[in-house]
Amino acid sequence: MLPSFFTNHAYFWGDVHVQNLGKKRADFLSPIATADKMGLKYTNHSDDTVTPVDPLFTVWSAVNRTSRSGKIIGVNERATPYQALKAITTNAAYEYYEENSKGTLTKGKLADLVILDANPLTVNADKLKDIHVVTTIKEGKIIYQRPIK
Repeated sequence: MLPSFFTNHAYFWGDVHVQNLGKKRADFLSPIATADKMGLKYTNHSDDTVTPVDPLFTVWSAVNRTSRSGKIIGVNERATPYQALKAITTNAAYEYYEENSKGTLTKGKLADLVILDANPLTVNADKLKDIHVVTTIKEGKIIYQRPIK
């Protein structure tokens, strides 16, 4: 059994969770940092129509854990950018039993990847949600190319 977290909750409903559940419980929602310390393989998701399907926003929410009002919901559960990316790449492939063909840039695996306009491991954490996909490659073929402005 693998945990799948929903860190977008911190942004969209974090303030309500603090009000309804109390700060201690709200601060522990989607505990990626704890799961990583425990050596668990965890994923992070969004529920389509409940929150936007935007993997880089989901990375941002895991790293920053900032609510709509600007409060931090669980500072000790903030993921590193690497942990947040791992949750939607290598760990997601593992959870779907696709780790032998996807999830890492390894010879022999499908060339499913995106090229971004900034490095999520080095950009300021509050800018993670502003990173754009420039190119999407699926099985070695370009299937999306962002228009040049």
